Amino acid sequence: MRIGTPREIKNHEYRIGLTPESVTELVSNGHEVLVETGGGLGIGADDAAYVQAGARIVDGPEEIFASCDMVVKVKEPQAAERAMLREGQILYTYLHLAPDPAQTADLLKSGVTAIAYETVTGPGGGLPLLKPMSQVAGRMSVQAGATALEKAHGGRGTLLGGVPGVAPGKVAVIGGGVVGWNAAQMAVGMGADVTILDRSPEQLERLGMYFESRAKTRFSNKANIHEVVCDADLVIGAVLIPGAAAPKLVSREMLKDMKTGAVLVDVAIDQGGCFETSHPTTHDEPTFVVDGIVHYCVANMPGAVSRTSTYALNNVTLPHALRIAAAFDAGDWRGALRSDPHLAEGLNVSAGKLTYRAVAEELGYDFTPVEQALA
Repeated sequence: MRIGTPREIKNHEYRIGLTPESVTELVSNGHEVLVETGGGLGIGADDAAYVQAGARIVDGPEEIFASCDMVVKVKEPQAAERAMLREGQILYTYLHLAPDPAQTADLLKSGVTAIAYETVTGPGGGLPLLKPMSQVAGRMSVQAGATALEKAHGGRGTLLGGVPGVAPGKVAVIGGGVVGWNAAQMAVGMGADVTILDRSPEQLERLGMYFESRAKTRFSNKANIHEVVCDADLVIGAVLIPGAAAPKLVSREMLKDMKTGAVLVDVAIDQGGCFETSHPTTHDEPTFVVDGIVHYCVANMPGAVSRTSTYALNNVTLPHALRIAAAFDAGDWRGALRSDPHLAEGLNVSAGKLTYRAVAEELGYDFTPVEQALA
């Protein structure tokens, strides 16, 4: 199989789909790998490292999209990249289609087969290809929020950990999953006063047992969200409905009851955001202010710690890439999905058909079951 990884072109996106070590694994299994020149510089890997691993360096993305059987990326393809996708090609990357009708339409039109990292499931029911980036984003959310709270960045001028004689800042974490858990760990470690909200009694019990008296837990309903958010200096939005748009849990009306200069960090922004007033931002201009409340809504937060993120991501994405490539060389790449229902959950688009129910329902498309698409 010929596999290609282009340089990422999203604003301040420094990750890359394949590390040199992943290239070595693919090449040693008999596959050809193309890497766009300079693609790995953001993780400290120059072209020479990829050549040593066995890759062929190409000058731009055109040859990758034109000749490769599978394109491995990190972020969703941008408009210029989508224009180069072709029928029968496999795209293996994060997609986040539910809040992105333009991307969805382009992928359907291209005839590409698109496998989304964020909807591949695991034996335990989790999302193992999303988990490492959720861990990174959760931990970064508190760093970013702490910086945004500084007066010079528009915040209240509050130090999350406080100092002797001055109370610490209050952090509200909405959602106790992977993002929320990691955000809470960071906030607790900084000495903040932390409250975690979640709708699952079982998850609240696990959180309570883990954090003990270091963090409080509350059941997530409208009244409790309003109370905790309006008392907080920093609010982390960490909710996820796999494949679907995030629910809007903090309304614009609620902002007027919050502390002036408080900070909202919307980690769910890839799925449309969980605050009504959120819209995607970039690392160039990460924040904006609505009604006196600072919003941090960078859609590719882990891209800022590109080396850590890329290696963590490759740890979980490479095994599936190897299975797809092996099945392709055996004459039927679909066999990799037929034999692995967890990988099959990652199939979002196939030959002009939408194969992920939550996205189809959100965007108003006909839904084609994966089994039918793979027949």
